[in-house]
Amino acid sequence: MKLIVGLGNPGGEYAQTRHNVGFMVVDELAASLGVRAEKKQHKALLGQVNIGPEKVILAKPQTFMNLSGQSVVALMNWYKLALEDLLVIVDDMDLPPGTLRIRKNGSAGGQRGLQNIIELLGTQDFARMRVGIGRSAYGSVGHVLGKISEEEAKSIGPAIETAVEAVRVWVLEGTSVVMNRYNKKAKTKKKEEEQVEAQGSSQVE
Repeated sequence: MKLIVGLGNPGGEYAQTRHNVGFMVVDELAASLGVRAEKKQHKALLGQVNIGPEKVILAKPQTFMNLSGQSVVALMNWYKLALEDLLVIVDDMDLPPGTLRIRKNGSAGGQRGLQNIIELLGTQDFARMRVGIGRSAYGSVGHVLGKISEEEAKSIGPAIETAVEAVRVWVLEGTSVVMNRYNKKAKTKKKEEEQVEAQGSSQVE
């Protein structure tokens, strides 16, 4: 059994905000599998699906972002899961909008929901998928709680679709395979964009 946790804040006022990208990935994954994450249990909204032969729990903690670990620890204990069975999906201001980064472990990098999970689990050794939302000159709080703009949606929307694909691969093939396939893809895309910009600059000169 695997546990896929998307982080965000509950309530309609936070829907479609940058901080709720984790919720969006879980919702998109659930919809692609014909279910909804709506069962209330262990301070989360849950859905249960099968991806290939693997049973998967989809979770959206309802504790607000900074207390996400309460729900994650409760779910891990209830289902008696090992750390390698957990994948947490979060937004990341240090990545450009639409960029994906998957890691086997590591620090929270300033993401408070991830930090709370690390503190309550007592370890950094679990997989996480970061979805880039970029930064703003108007402050981090206002940025993460702000609505995704139409321009950002052009990058973040496809990234959510790619994240859903990556989650399926993670369930069936593991973190190393996902890292090699999707981190490389993100880097390649960025490199191509840089090359296009460089070519444009040389033409102008």
